[in-house]
Amino acid sequence: MKLSEVVKALELKVFNPEVEGWEMIEVTWGYTSDLLSDVIAGLSKDELWITIQRHLNVIAVARLKDAAGIVITKGLVPDDATIKKATEEGVVLLGTELNSFDFCGKLYNLLRYGEIK
Repeated sequence: MKLSEVVKALELKVFNPEVEGWEMIEVTWGYTSDLLSDVIAGLSKDELWITIQRHLNVIAVARLKDAAGIVITKGLVPDDATIKKATEEGVVLLGTELNSFDFCGKLYNLLRYGEIK
């Protein structure tokens, strides 16, 4: 599923829409963790990373793992330096008011069944 379809279906905020071609990024699945070492071990290419972390180090991890993007939950907002670095590195930063559990449930249904239940 294209990232733009996920953004629309789950009403996500795109913090850095300047990332070229973000709409066409393919999302294969999701991975949820707030521990960077766990994400390095478990996140696969083209997966969305769901987290409450929003500091500069998440950009390096997402880039290393070639993530489809980062979804920051609970209405948390990354600072300007993180948004700027993400844009420079081509990492899409997304946000939702939902907590990680609720968001993961919706993302699971969307990617597994093509609809939000």
